[in-house]
Amino acid sequence: MKKLGYTVLIFLIAALCHASILAQGANLNRPAQVDILIRGGKVLDGTGGRAVNTDVGITGDRLVFIGDARRAGIKATRTIEAKGLTVAPGFIDPHTHAEVDLSDSKRNSNVNYLMQGVTTVVINNDGRSSLPLSKKLTQLQTQGIGTNAVLLVGHGSVRQAVLGMSDAAPTAEQLAQMKALVQQAMEDGAFGMSTGLYYAPGSYSKIEEVIELSKVVAANGGIYDSHIRDESSYTIGLLGAIDEVIRIGREAKLPVHVSHIKALGVDVWGKSDEVIAMINRARAEGIQMTANQYPYTASGTSVTASLVPRWAEVGGNAELLKRIADPQVRSKLMAEMEVNLKRRGGANSLLITDGRNKEFVGKRLDAIAKILNLSPVEAALEIIKQGGASVASFNMQEKDIENFMKQDWVMTGSDGSGGHPRKYGTYSRKISDYVLKRHVISLPRMIQASSAQVAETFRIPERGRIALNQFADVIVFDEKAVAERATYEQPELLATGMKYVLVNGKVAVEEGRYTGVLAGQPLRKTKREQMTTR
Repeated sequence: MKKLGYTVLIFLIAALCHASILAQGANLNRPAQVDILIRGGKVLDGTGGRAVNTDVGITGDRLVFIGDARRAGIKATRTIEAKGLTVAPGFIDPHTHAEVDLSDSKRNSNVNYLMQGVTTVVINNDGRSSLPLSKKLTQLQTQGIGTNAVLLVGHGSVRQAVLGMSDAAPTAEQLAQMKALVQQAMEDGAFGMSTGLYYAPGSYSKIEEVIELSKVVAANGGIYDSHIRDESSYTIGLLGAIDEVIRIGREAKLPVHVSHIKALGVDVWGKSDEVIAMINRARAEGIQMTANQYPYTASGTSVTASLVPRWAEVGGNAELLKRIADPQVRSKLMAEMEVNLKRRGGANSLLITDGRNKEFVGKRLDAIAKILNLSPVEAALEIIKQGGASVASFNMQEKDIENFMKQDWVMTGSDGSGGHPRKYGTYSRKISDYVLKRHVISLPRMIQASSAQVAETFRIPERGRIALNQFADVIVFDEKAVAERATYEQPELLATGMKYVLVNGKVAVEEGRYTGVLAGQPLRKTKREQMTTR
């Protein structure tokens, strides 16, 4: 009984401490006036703790008050009534392909992310980025963007700048050139380096090359983010690819992050337990290893990437088309594509979501094969010859998805790409389906995995929490009204439920509608932050 009483006492003390932290408005430096007061909401601060009913005050682009505004005598230019609503930090998406949208003056609002509550996106994932990074940062700053953007430097793009689409290993001189490009990107403000070791030309790199470039990132306080070499059984296998990331973290001595962690395809279904055990052992060893995940059973890629072996892409698309046309090479190519198609779960598992031939969009590969009177692999080759296409590949199991989601080192990430509903619905789906309906994780944990934890992992300062002096990226939502509307048939339907979304203190979404404001900023990792994170 004494032990039970002691446990209860400790719990009560912890709860009081948490409430005290949120009630920081009682400090002596509290303001008398704020620009915006969010009043009466249930505040989840991003740390994973329980909700606390309190008020949040914003002046300029910062959070300046948290507490009882009436008792503190706080006056506000504008008040947002949040009674019955949840107030949380804006979500930070660690893996998007939003660089294309943000660079387009017609799509730079990033409204599909704002309507999910995402206020900051990480871009240049999967090893792809523009070079030099300074040019892109200047463009985004000048043009204006709807969300904040964190930039990575892409390993594949660095490799291609030096070696083209060759599968050769770099010489010492070429490796030095690649290191210089990575160093320049880090000095320009990159938060780390991304790799796409499954995709050409990143797939042509040996681990030693990646480790050497990662050491440059480590010296600048950055993170390593990877679309791993194999999520299935294509080359070194899922477990081999996870082991490769662990080795990079160990030898380059930097945090490593697995993007869109999954067990993709029938050959590796059920292997989430083994992957989790490997990562937990690495973390126990002291390696800072984390991952992100989207809550869908279908991945998003291209016909070429999903079916064509990487050797066939050496030299680029023009060389691939020559190999397709060469009878002596074509038979070998088709045989390997048949094996890859089985890994993917067959022709019915591949849904065309975008491509040059619009007649194919919305159809499965088996249906297209029937229309063309070809085998599925021959139909895939025809699609590639016509300019290629994006696909949603239905090849994951819910059991593995839920298993990964429950891990305390797994964050939310959309991997948002055209034609897949995850670009418009990831965060809303996770709340409505996996939190409220299935109870896989709690709402406080979902908020933490989508805000503060991402900021800490990617070393993004002063964002991701409801706390004094943080940037005012804040969302106010009705959790029961949060819903994903996007589907595979209509992938661009905006999510609902976000009543207010504030980016850097500006209201970007009001009463569920985009206001038209471009309040986002391209974020730069500064020299000071590089020094403090080494």
